[in-house]
Amino acid sequence: MQDRVKPFENIRNFRDFGGYSGSGGRTIRPGMLYRSAQFGEASETDINQLNALNIVVQADLRRPDERERHGHRWPIEGVEVLSSDKGRETEAPHVNFLSRVSVNAEEARGWMADYYRAAPYKEQHVDTFKAWFDALAGLSDGQAAVVNCAAGKDRTGILCALTHHVLGVSEAEMFADYELTNKAANVETRLTEMARLFNQHIGKDYPEEVYHPFVGVHADFLTAAVDSITAQSGSLDTYLIETLGVEEAQQTDICSRLLA
Repeated sequence: MQDRVKPFENIRNFRDFGGYSGSGGRTIRPGMLYRSAQFGEASETDINQLNALNIVVQADLRRPDERERHGHRWPIEGVEVLSSDKGRETEAPHVNFLSRVSVNAEEARGWMADYYRAAPYKEQHVDTFKAWFDALAGLSDGQAAVVNCAAGKDRTGILCALTHHVLGVSEAEMFADYELTNKAANVETRLTEMARLFNQHIGKDYPEEVYHPFVGVHADFLTAAVDSITAQSGSLDTYLIETLGVEEAQQTDICSRLLA
């Protein structure tokens, strides 16, 4: 699927994360699983393009304060929106971190790895992760689902990796899809401008490398999440069953609907 990254006017990092080989030699059906950044700035053209994808489920992993701040330009109707009202913040956690007296690149990477270690067990994520898998088990042929957060890279990246695990995608392809964010979100070309805007917002003069973990992704971050799940739950499979309540029968049902 060379065309899995979908271009939009005002929506970043939108792509199909199907098409990979899964359990039993089957392949995830293209056009059923999408991942994205938030839709708050979607243009009318973007909305029409989204509506043409027959998305019936949206898992919005943004905190309630993020949803209020950036708003909703889509979906308008006919889409089941999964979200949580837990986890409200007055300021984004990474902004609070970056606003400290001084932060270097190593500390920034460490902060992000710590975030990934904690994220799978945050109440708001557990609630929406579970609802996502419940919704996938109910998809019909021709229907699609999308998961998003603010940038479509961290919270979204963890849930997409879990989805790939349920569908039997290899670890190598799971990580390759995760790291595709750096290309899909044009991190290399956007980092300079994003660093300038961040510095302006918080009154700092940090070098670009400090901001890379907050604009792009690195395999070490997803590894931190997987290692945290393994340490706390024993395995990804046990986490899915005991923390998210996604039993083996439900996982089998999801595979039957999404694999061809």
